[in-house]
Amino acid sequence: MHLLDWIIMLGSLFGIVAYGIWKTRHVVSVQSYLQGDRDMKWWTVGLSIMATQASAITFLSTPGQAYDDGMRFVQFYFGMPFAMVILCIFVLPIYFRLNVYTAYEYLESRFDLRMRTLTAILFLIQRGLAAGITIYAPSIVLSAILGWSLDATILFMGGLVILYTAFGGTKAVSVTQMQQMTIILIGMFLAGFLLVWQLPGDVSFQDALNVAGRLDKLNVLDFSFDPSNRYNFWSGTLGAIFLFLSYFGADQSQVSRYLTGKSLTESRIGLLFNGLLKVPMQFLILFTGILVFVFFQFTQPPLHFNQSNVAQLQKNPALEQQYKALEAQHGELFQQKQQEVRQLISAIRNEDEAQVQEQKSKVKSLLEKDAQLRESADKLIIADNPQAQVKDTDYVFINYVTRYLPIGIVGLLLAVIFSAAMSSTSSELNALATTTVIDIYKRSLIKNRSDRHYLFASKAFTIGWGILALFFALTARLFENLIQAVNIIGSVFYGVILGIFLTAFFLKMVRGKAVFYAAIISEAVIITVYFLDKYDIFKLAFLWFNLLGCGLVMTLALLFQTIGNHRQVASSE
Repeated sequence: MHLLDWIIMLGSLFGIVAYGIWKTRHVVSVQSYLQGDRDMKWWTVGLSIMATQASAITFLSTPGQAYDDGMRFVQFYFGMPFAMVILCIFVLPIYFRLNVYTAYEYLESRFDLRMRTLTAILFLIQRGLAAGITIYAPSIVLSAILGWSLDATILFMGGLVILYTAFGGTKAVSVTQMQQMTIILIGMFLAGFLLVWQLPGDVSFQDALNVAGRLDKLNVLDFSFDPSNRYNFWSGTLGAIFLFLSYFGADQSQVSRYLTGKSLTESRIGLLFNGLLKVPMQFLILFTGILVFVFFQFTQPPLHFNQSNVAQLQKNPALEQQYKALEAQHGELFQQKQQEVRQLISAIRNEDEAQVQEQKSKVKSLLEKDAQLRESADKLIIADNPQAQVKDTDYVFINYVTRYLPIGIVGLLLAVIFSAAMSSTSSELNALATTTVIDIYKRSLIKNRSDRHYLFASKAFTIGWGILALFFALTARLFENLIQAVNIIGSVFYGVILGIFLTAFFLKMVRGKAVFYAAIISEAVIITVYFLDKYDIFKLAFLWFNLLGCGLVMTLALLFQTIGNHRQVASSE
């Protein structure tokens, strides 16, 4: 990497960290540390919410997913605007009226301390796991560039995030996220522009769209109803809406973002701003992955995108020779495929549909052969190292960035990934510390201590959760695709959490004991369904876990309360 790229990347990275620390140097109370000063305008709230959700995983994994699977992942976000409207109407007024630090404080006033603690613990488990993955994602990049071991890179990156989050708390998170989102949006627009600019001179942007469309990469809408299909219109609007209601309404990492708003109106506008802008933003990121796919139809991609796996394989002379033989076949196949793609473009320009279908079939056949060669390369990698993770879609975009972008732009795109990592991870660690201190430590364990004591405890728990997140980061490579891993972890817990909150909001007859047992049973059912799906015993796409978990909690809580009421009536007679 060129010196200019290092300057841009490190200047952005350390500049944002230094800015956050400097702006929060006067934070000396628990309220300022955990809540900020509640003085943020709507645009700051909206960008902060977006920055919290748009982790480095978004910019590493999502383009690779589009490269491999097309645009259908965008359907996952179709339910978000509807979820934002529901939250603005029903949830935000309650939080502002009660002036809460966390979402879970409300549950004690509605049910009891037991329900507040249980829900807080469910949040801590799932968000603690997800925080580890958001640290792991940018570490992939740094490890590949610096040649460090992945574990050492995780510790370095995680330590940096822990430092600046522990120092400034919520205020540090909020004041840096506008700068981070600015870098992110500029960087992704620039990447999309350069991908088009780097296409061969005789291939236009329209040609790129036509190729992607004919090869089924622009599969934005899928109206088929299939519960085992992870991404279609129905899972995105029905299943995902429950995920977003829970994530933005009951996940402290997001609740803490809009609780910093200057007023209820400012927070509402910020939340709606996020809902409206998120779908186009995600479309842009996925479309960037599609452009990478088209780019690699004219520029030969590596046989395997994870170069660290390849470097390890090359230490074995016998396997290295086999790998080089596969690379030679891959090169020949690429030349043939490039010719067929150009003929496909020509047929599309001539509006010769019969020729288009023939060329489409040829290109798809060559893509299948390409996949077979990649599978053979994966087998060699596993033969050399049985513990190696050969799923390499998370490396597709960063491979393009580091090998084909101009000097200076590489540093900017890496700054995008690091900025996203810093914003999302810092929000998560801050939310984990806030929930631990407010809902468990201060409420049930150590009561009636000084403000200084709880400020120190907040910083200590931030560091503690950071260390635990590092541990999970060291095992994050066990997942096939990082963006899916985060959503799967969330879906296992979010539906139950949402069911608890919806019961609190709308089923006024239900009391704490009934919903407590309903939540325990429902979470056990969801975890069971997850493992049944994982081992192909019973297939159900993970987005439906949210609807199932939510529905189970509400139904069982209502049933248990009805039974309890009947018993009370019977015993009183």
